[in-house]
Amino acid sequence: MRTLALYLLLLALGCISNKLYAQDYRAAIGLRFSTASPTVSNAISIKYFLDDRQAIEGLVSYGTRFGIGGLYELHQLIGGTPAFTWFYGAGAYFGFQDGRTYAGPQGVVGLDYKFANAPVDLSLDWKPELDFSPEINFVPDAFGLSCRFTFGK
Repeated sequence: MRTLALYLLLLALGCISNKLYAQDYRAAIGLRFSTASPTVSNAISIKYFLDDRQAIEGLVSYGTRFGIGGLYELHQLIGGTPAFTWFYGAGAYFGFQDGRTYAGPQGVVGLDYKFANAPVDLSLDWKPELDFSPEINFVPDAFGLSCRFTFGK
């Protein structure tokens, strides 16, 4: 237990002290392919960077449920390379299926890579959801791969 606490503390200090961050693009739009369990599974993804580190992402799901989600994300460089970052964040979602409404908070943690010579961004993430409606249900198996067209800087 102490080892886990030490690792979490080191991770937090690394996040706070890492001042190296940058992105090679301002906005991106594309598709997110995901496991079927979460409300926001397969989706159209739109990501917009507020600055070099902060981004907002909107998701419109076309999976087993119709769903809409929004995330606030913080990006950190991996190895000092602007094209390769890891990110974490949180947001909320709601969706509809068979006359039922699904809603709740969601978190996200993942990796993001922007190709140097092409306007293409790939992202691999884990986006667990916590249904508050229609009943409380944690959905941990929410993994996804996004492929987006990037523009602007």
